[in-house]
Amino acid sequence: MAKVNTYLNFSRNTEEAFNYYKSIFGGEFAGKISRFSDIPQPEGMLPIADHDKDLIVHIELPLPGGHILMGSDAPESMGFKLNAGNNMFINIEPDSKDETKRLFTALASDGKVSMELQDTFWGAYYGTCSDKFGVQWMFSFDESSK
Repeated sequence: MAKVNTYLNFSRNTEEAFNYYKSIFGGEFAGKISRFSDIPQPEGMLPIADHDKDLIVHIELPLPGGHILMGSDAPESMGFKLNAGNNMFINIEPDSKDETKRLFTALASDGKVSMELQDTFWGAYYGTCSDKFGVQWMFSFDESSK
């Protein structure tokens, strides 16, 4: 297994939360902070509301011990409804596309798929599901990072 990290979702205050965590753990954010305004708008997709464009779609904060805390905003205007308990994922980044499929299929078999595995605009093979116990899993395989 290449990496396992924690992924947190917030309604509209990811930036505030991650600046708070950064003030406690120290360090710097890894890579670019991606915002909803960075998402390409394919034909047929509803436009992102102006009040959501500055929200964070992805951020990473390396923590001690090699763990990475990741997160994004999940605004209700985009169909998300967060409750305590459904705002956290275990993020798995397997070593191969086949291993990604195997793990995803096994965990989703008695659970619920929220996003089928698919190639994404950011270059990863990605999908999300919850297992039969309600634990939420996020899978991401990026060939370019191997």
